[in-house]
Amino acid sequence: MTKTLTAAALAVASATTLSAASSAHAATGSGAACPAPSRAEIRRSNDTRIDEPPRGATAIKGVRVGHIPKGFTYGGVVTGRHDGVTEYGYQWGDDRANADPAQRSLWVRVLCWPDAERLTNLRRLPVTYGTFTGDVRTATIGGRRVLTKEGDGALGAGRYVGWVERKGVVVTVMASTPLVAELGRIVAGVRLP
Repeated sequence: MTKTLTAAALAVASATTLSAASSAHAATGSGAACPAPSRAEIRRSNDTRIDEPPRGATAIKGVRVGHIPKGFTYGGVVTGRHDGVTEYGYQWGDDRANADPAQRSLWVRVLCWPDAERLTNLRRLPVTYGTFTGDVRTATIGGRRVLTKEGDGALGAGRYVGWVERKGVVVTVMASTPLVAELGRIVAGVRLP
Protein backbone atom coordinates (compact mmCIF):
# COMPACT_ATOMS: atom_id res chain seq x y z
CA MET A 1 0.00 0.00 0.00
CA THR A 2 1.38 3.41 -0.93
CA LYS A 3 1.44 5.82 1.94
CA THR A 4 0.38 9.39 1.33
CA LEU A 5 -0.04 12.48 3.42
CA THR A 6 -3.50 14.01 3.45
CA ALA A 7 -4.55 16.15 0.52
CA ALA A 8 -4.20 19.27 2.66
CA ALA A 9 -0.64 18.50 3.65
CA LEU A 10 0.40 17.66 0.11
CA ALA A 11 -1.19 20.82 -1.23
CA VAL A 12 0.67 22.93 1.33
CA ALA A 13 3.90 21.19 0.41
CA SER A 14 3.45 21.82 -3.28
CA ALA A 15 1.69 25.20 -3.13
CA THR A 16 4.89 27.18 -3.23
CA THR A 17 8.49 26.12 -3.23
CA LEU A 18 10.40 27.79 -0.44
CA SER A 19 13.49 29.40 -1.81
CA ALA A 20 15.02 30.58 1.44
CA ALA A 21 14.11 29.50 4.92
CA SER A 22 16.27 32.12 6.58
CA SER A 23 13.65 34.87 6.31
CA ALA A 24 11.33 32.83 8.54
CA HIS A 25 14.00 32.82 11.21
CA ALA A 26 13.50 36.54 11.67
CA ALA A 27 13.03 37.47 15.29
CA THR A 28 9.53 37.83 16.61
CA GLY A 29 8.42 40.56 18.98
CA SER A 30 9.67 38.53 21.96
CA GLY A 31 13.13 38.13 20.46
CA ALA A 32 12.70 34.38 19.92
CA ALA A 33 13.00 32.97 16.42
CA CYS A 34 10.13 31.22 14.70
CA PRO A 35 10.93 27.59 13.84
CA ALA A 36 11.38 27.31 10.08
CA PRO A 37 12.38 24.45 7.79
CA SER A 38 15.93 23.98 6.57
CA ARG A 39 16.61 23.62 2.85
CA ALA A 40 16.88 19.85 3.35
CA GLU A 41 13.45 19.76 5.01
CA ILE A 42 11.99 21.84 2.18
CA ARG A 43 13.36 19.32 -0.33
CA ARG A 44 11.91 16.41 1.67
CA SER A 45 8.52 18.12 1.66
CA ASN A 46 8.61 18.98 -2.04
CA ASP A 47 9.58 15.39 -2.84
CA THR A 48 6.79 14.14 -0.49
CA ARG A 49 9.24 11.77 1.16
CA ILE A 50 7.73 9.43 3.71
CA ASP A 51 9.43 8.40 6.95
CA GLU A 52 8.86 4.77 7.96
CA PRO A 53 8.77 4.61 10.91
CA PRO A 54 7.69 8.21 11.54
CA ARG A 55 9.82 10.70 13.41
CA GLY A 56 9.17 11.30 17.09
CA ALA A 57 8.83 14.25 19.47
CA THR A 58 11.37 16.43 17.65
CA ALA A 59 10.04 15.85 14.12
CA ILE A 60 9.78 19.63 13.68
CA LYS A 61 13.13 21.28 14.43
CA GLY A 62 12.63 23.85 17.19
CA VAL A 63 9.38 22.26 18.40
CA ARG A 64 8.80 19.43 20.84
CA VAL A 65 5.59 17.41 20.49
CA GLY A 66 5.52 15.81 23.93
CA HIS A 67 2.53 13.52 23.36
CA ILE A 68 2.25 11.54 20.14
CA PRO A 69 -0.44 8.85 20.32
CA LYS A 70 0.57 5.26 19.52
CA GLY A 71 -0.19 3.48 16.26
CA PHE A 72 1.40 5.65 13.58
CA THR A 73 3.29 3.79 10.86
CA TYR A 74 4.65 6.64 8.74
CA GLY A 75 5.05 10.41 8.66
CA GLY A 76 6.30 13.29 6.60
CA VAL A 77 7.51 16.87 6.74
CA VAL A 78 5.15 19.50 5.31
CA THR A 79 6.41 22.97 4.36
CA GLY A 80 5.07 25.91 2.42
CA ARG A 81 5.35 29.63 1.95
CA HIS A 82 2.78 32.07 0.62
CA ASP A 83 1.09 35.37 1.48
CA GLY A 84 3.79 36.28 4.01
CA VAL A 85 3.41 33.02 5.97
CA THR A 86 6.00 30.25 6.31
CA GLU A 87 4.55 26.87 7.28
CA TYR A 88 6.56 24.06 8.83
CA GLY A 89 4.98 20.93 10.19
CA TYR A 90 4.88 17.18 10.38
CA GLN A 91 2.07 14.75 9.72
CA TRP A 92 1.84 11.31 11.30
CA GLY A 93 -0.42 8.65 9.76
CA ASP A 94 -1.26 4.97 9.76
CA ASP A 95 -1.88 2.35 7.07
CA ARG A 96 -5.66 2.76 6.92
CA ALA A 97 -7.17 4.63 3.97
CA ASN A 98 -8.09 8.29 4.57
CA ALA A 99 -11.77 7.33 4.13
CA ASP A 100 -11.63 4.80 6.99
CA PRO A 101 -13.20 6.35 10.13
CA ALA A 102 -10.60 4.52 12.24
CA GLN A 103 -7.72 6.16 10.33
CA ARG A 104 -5.32 7.89 12.70
CA SER A 105 -3.58 11.06 11.60
CA LEU A 106 -2.02 13.96 13.43
CA TRP A 107 -0.73 17.15 11.82
CA VAL A 108 1.21 19.64 13.94
CA ARG A 109 2.22 22.84 12.16
CA VAL A 110 4.04 26.05 13.06
CA LEU A 111 3.28 29.17 11.05
CA CYS A 112 5.58 32.18 11.03
CA TRP A 113 3.18 35.08 10.45
CA PRO A 114 4.18 38.60 11.53
CA ASP A 115 0.52 39.66 12.00
CA ALA A 116 -0.14 37.03 14.69
CA GLU A 117 -0.61 38.78 18.03
CA ARG A 118 -3.94 37.66 19.47
CA LEU A 119 -6.14 34.62 19.17
CA THR A 120 -8.71 36.59 17.18
CA ASN A 121 -6.06 37.22 14.48
CA LEU A 122 -6.31 33.54 13.50
CA ARG A 123 -9.68 34.20 11.85
CA ARG A 124 -7.75 35.95 9.07
CA LEU A 125 -4.77 33.58 8.93
CA PRO A 126 -3.68 33.66 5.26
CA VAL A 127 -3.36 29.94 4.55
CA THR A 128 -4.89 27.70 1.93
CA TYR A 129 -5.67 24.80 4.28
CA GLY A 130 -6.59 24.99 7.92
CA THR A 131 -8.34 28.34 8.05
CA PHE A 132 -10.37 29.45 11.05
CA THR A 133 -13.57 30.42 9.27
CA GLY A 134 -17.11 29.13 9.58
CA ASP A 135 -18.20 27.58 12.87
CA VAL A 136 -15.13 28.47 14.95
CA ARG A 137 -15.21 28.53 18.74
CA THR A 138 -12.87 29.66 21.49
CA ALA A 139 -12.03 26.99 24.05
CA THR A 140 -9.41 25.93 26.57
CA ILE A 141 -7.74 22.71 25.49
CA GLY A 142 -4.60 21.33 27.10
CA GLY A 143 -4.36 24.45 29.26
CA ARG A 144 -4.23 26.78 26.24
CA ARG A 145 -6.81 29.22 24.89
CA VAL A 146 -7.39 28.07 21.32
CA LEU A 147 -9.67 28.53 18.37
CA THR A 148 -11.25 25.22 17.44
CA LYS A 149 -13.45 23.78 14.73
CA GLU A 150 -14.52 20.47 13.31
CA GLY A 151 -12.21 19.11 10.63
CA ASP A 152 -13.76 19.33 7.18
CA GLY A 153 -12.90 19.01 3.52
CA ALA A 154 -9.22 18.38 2.88
CA LEU A 155 -8.45 18.39 6.62
CA GLY A 156 -10.54 15.26 7.09
CA ALA A 157 -12.75 14.34 10.02
CA GLY A 158 -11.63 15.25 13.51
CA ARG A 159 -10.80 18.40 15.44
CA TYR A 160 -8.64 21.34 14.35
CA VAL A 161 -7.20 23.83 16.85
CA GLY A 162 -4.80 26.76 16.78
CA TRP A 163 -3.24 29.32 19.06
CA VAL A 164 -0.74 32.18 19.04
CA GLU A 165 2.31 30.86 20.85
CA ARG A 166 3.91 34.32 20.87
CA LYS A 167 3.89 37.32 18.57
CA GLY A 168 4.52 36.12 15.03
CA VAL A 169 4.28 32.39 15.86
CA VAL A 170 1.10 30.33 15.40
CA VAL A 171 0.69 26.62 16.17
CA THR A 172 -2.07 24.46 14.70
CA VAL A 173 -2.97 20.85 15.43
CA MET A 174 -5.31 18.63 13.41
CA ALA A 175 -6.25 15.37 15.11
CA SER A 176 -8.35 12.77 13.29
CA THR A 177 -11.52 11.50 14.97
CA PRO A 178 -9.90 8.55 16.82
CA LEU A 179 -7.40 10.97 18.43
CA VAL A 180 -9.80 13.72 19.56
CA ALA A 181 -9.97 12.20 23.07
CA GLU A 182 -6.19 12.75 23.36
CA LEU A 183 -6.22 16.29 21.95
CA GLY A 184 -5.78 17.92 25.37
CA ARG A 185 -2.59 15.94 26.01
CA ILE A 186 -1.33 16.63 22.47
CA VAL A 187 -1.88 20.39 22.75
CA ALA A 188 -0.42 20.56 26.28
CA GLY A 189 2.67 18.67 25.07
CA VAL A 190 3.60 21.08 22.26
CA ARG A 191 6.58 23.19 23.36
CA LEU A 192 8.60 25.84 21.57
CA PRO A 193 11.78 27.35 23.06
